[in-house]
Amino acid sequence: MRVCVFCGSRSGDSPIYAETAHILGTLLAVRGHGLVYGGGNIGLMGLIADAALDAGGEVIGVIPQHLLEREVAHANLTQLHVVNSMHTRKALMADLSDLFIAAPGGFGTLDELCEILTWAQLGLHHKLCGLLNVAGYFDPLLAMFDQATREGFLSAPHRQLIISDEDPIRLLDRLAAGVTTGSETA
Repeated sequence: MRVCVFCGSRSGDSPIYAETAHILGTLLAVRGHGLVYGGGNIGLMGLIADAALDAGGEVIGVIPQHLLEREVAHANLTQLHVVNSMHTRKALMADLSDLFIAAPGGFGTLDELCEILTWAQLGLHHKLCGLLNVAGYFDPLLAMFDQATREGFLSAPHRQLIISDEDPIRLLDRLAAGVTTGSETA
């Protein structure tokens, strides 16, 4: 199984973000799951990739040509795909992955998460989507999803497309169980 992780090209101000990224990367490799991610060696992206590589895991990066130097492409990956656009990046990451996890990040992470959730809502894929809610980072976003559901902009079944947990082990267990049982939500 390959897990796509969307996360920041920065590490954030609290050490908990880097610690959790390291745990997630290691966990993926130890469990025999490949990592698909944005291809950079900076921020949480680089930390997750390094942890997975250090634990002997498969790590596949996908980076657009225009970000090759800005995000400093990781030189030691199992595979690095250099693509021509952000759109191509997201599509290839989705094609290479069996499920998705968003960890803390900024606009890019939110864009990737919301696009992959939209694709699930539209039935373009049936892959599970997880949110690694480190230290409550995504609480405001989850509240927004709840508000959208209460106000009739998001159906209750579509709200359930995102599986959230603060613990990377529990989150991966829940997502893996859903993949094993063929469940689209948990």
